[in-house]
Amino acid sequence: MGTNLSRRVVEPSFKPLSFELPPLGRKRPRAYEEWLALKRWGRLPPLERVVPGYLLRNAREGACLSQQELAERLGCTQQAISQAERWRSNPTVGFIDSWARETGCELDLELAPTAASRRTLSSPLLR
Repeated sequence: MGTNLSRRVVEPSFKPLSFELPPLGRKRPRAYEEWLALKRWGRLPPLERVVPGYLLRNAREGACLSQQELAERLGCTQQAISQAERWRSNPTVGFIDSWARETGCELDLELAPTAASRRTLSSPLLR
């Protein structure tokens, strides 16, 4: 019972960085309501402008359809609609196209070459 406990305190020794760290990206997905508000205000960061799940939910809500109504039109379950509307969803282009038609939207998928890729594609070796 008479054990003598000793405690050792370690002081951290660090120096402040001489340079600025880049801002960290989001660790958690935004809630749909926050994403929608930032979209309306034109304040979404570039990488968040095309979150497929939230774009699908926005189209469904714009068509005034419930998840169940859209599921019946698409021939799938309400759970499939719910899953497709999540931040990290990865729906197929065919599914997105069907969704767009049923919600009265138009799917516009574009892959446009950048200036750097135009130079690469115009290289005589790649012709």
